[in-house]
Amino acid sequence: MKNHRWYKSLYWRIAFGFVAFLAAMLVVQAVMFTWAVSYSGRTLPGQSPLRLGQTVALDLANALQQNPQLDLAKYVHDQYAQYTHPFFVMMADGRFITSGSRSFPEPLIRMAKARLERPAAERPPRGERAPFDRFGRGARAPGERPRFGAAPPLVDLIEGVPAAARFVRPAPILIGGELAGVVVVPPQAPFGFLLGRFAPILAAVAAGVLLVGAVLATVVVFGPARRRLRALESAARRLGGGDLTARAPDRGGDEIAAVAQAFNAMADDLATRASALAESDRVRRQLLADVSHELTTPVTAMRGYLETLTMPELTLDTATKVRYLTIIGDETARLERIIGDLLDLARLEGGGGTLRTETVPVAQLFERVAARHGPALDAAGVQISTTIAPGAEFVVGDRDRLEQALQNLGANAIRYAPTGSMITLAARRAAEHVVLSVSDEGSGIDPEHLPHIFDRFYKADAARTGVAGGSGLGLSIVKAIVERHGGRVSVESRPGRTVFEISGLTAGTAAAS
Repeated sequence: MKNHRWYKSLYWRIAFGFVAFLAAMLVVQAVMFTWAVSYSGRTLPGQSPLRLGQTVALDLANALQQNPQLDLAKYVHDQYAQYTHPFFVMMADGRFITSGSRSFPEPLIRMAKARLERPAAERPPRGERAPFDRFGRGARAPGERPRFGAAPPLVDLIEGVPAAARFVRPAPILIGGELAGVVVVPPQAPFGFLLGRFAPILAAVAAGVLLVGAVLATVVVFGPARRRLRALESAARRLGGGDLTARAPDRGGDEIAAVAQAFNAMADDLATRASALAESDRVRRQLLADVSHELTTPVTAMRGYLETLTMPELTLDTATKVRYLTIIGDETARLERIIGDLLDLARLEGGGGTLRTETVPVAQLFERVAARHGPALDAAGVQISTTIAPGAEFVVGDRDRLEQALQNLGANAIRYAPTGSMITLAARRAAEHVVLSVSDEGSGIDPEHLPHIFDRFYKADAARTGVAGGSGLGLSIVKAIVERHGGRVSVESRPGRTVFEISGLTAGTAAAS
C-alpha cells in the first residue's frame, strides 16, 4: 500500500477547513459583538454615564476626606478596574487618572479642564455660599427657582464635542466645598478598550467552541465518512487483488452509499463475467479435447489402413484391399460429417447464417424424415408413425433447419429403438405455439445423464447401450436450431419410452403457406 503524507489526506483537509472556518466565524462574531457593545453603550446596564460619574465622584470625595494622602491612582485601579466602562479623573492639582482605557476623546479632556477652570473665576469670598452644589450645579438662594438658560451649558462652550458627548457632564469632586477634581465618563466605551477587556473571555469561549465543534465533527461527520471510505478503499484493493467476493458496505442513502452500491454492482458484474469466462474456458478446453479425440479416431484408422496398403513387403488379395479401402472411405465420410456438424454448430451458436422464415407444413417435415431414414428403418426392423393434432398442421420457421433438427432426432431414435418397436412423430397445439415430438421405445436414459444429453460430444451410448453411437453433435445441433427459432428442446425418459419435444415454435396457417 502506497504511503501518503497525512496533510495531503482529504479527511484532514476537510477537518482543517472546517475548524478554520469555525474559528474565523468566532473571531468575526467576537469583533462584531464588541463593536455593537461599544456602539450601543450597553456596558452600563441600568445607569447612565452621568450617574456613574456622580457615584465615582462622591466615592472619591469621601475617600480623600478620610485620607488626604490617599494614592488616588491605586485606589481607582483597585476599586474600578473590573468595570467594563472606562472613565477618567482629572484633579485640580494636574493629576490625570484613568480606570482602564488610556485614550479618551480630546473634546472630553478639554471639557474636564474647562470645568476645573470655570469655578476659579466664580469662586465666592471665603465664608460665602459656593456657587456650585455637590453635583456641580450653580448654587441658588433658599426658595430661589432654578435659572434655566441663565448661562449656556458647558458643552456648548467647547468646540468639537461629539453629538453623543453632549449628554455628558463632568461630575465634580467636592472636598470641603472646594472643587478638587472632576470625573468624566464617556458615553461610549472605546472599541480597543472593550476588545482588550473581553479578549480573554472571548478567547476561552472560542477555544471551547472550537474544541467541542472539532470533537463533534470528528465523531458525527468525519469519523464515519472516513471509516466508510476506508472500507470502500479496502474492498477495491481486494477486488483488484483478485478477490471477487470483496464488497463495500453500502448502508445509508448518502453519496458514499451510492458509490459503494455502484462498486458492489460493478463487483457483481465482474464476478459474473469472471465466472462466465471460467466456464467458457472450461467448455473450450473440453471442446478442444473432444474435437481432438473425435477427429483423431477416424484419422488414426485411415492412416493405419493406408500404411498397411502401402507396405511393399505385404501382399494383400483383392478382397482385403477392397475392404480396407471401404473402411477408409467410411472413416473419411465420418470425418466429413464431424467437420460439417462442427461448422453447423459454430454458425448456429454464433448467430451466423440467416433463417429463411416461412410457413412450413408439419406433415411435409414428417414425410421427409420418414423417407430419409427409410433404409435405416428397414435395416433396424423399426416402424415409424406420425400424428398431427388439429391446429398443429403448420409452423413458422426455416424449413431446412427444422427438417435438420427432426432428422437428427429421428436418427437418434432409430439408433436406440429395439427391433420391432415403433417410433412416433407427433405434433400438437399449445396456445399460440406448436409442439413437435419424437419418441422411441428404447431402454431409456439414466436420470444422471439427462442434464448433459444436449452437450457437445456427449455420447448417448454411455446411457443407452447396445448400438454404436454417432459423433455426439447431433443433439447439440438440434438445441442450437430450436433456440434460434425462439423455442426450447427437452427430453423425458424412462425404460421403454424416451420423448424429445421441441416447444415454442410459432403456429402457422394454411392461408399463409
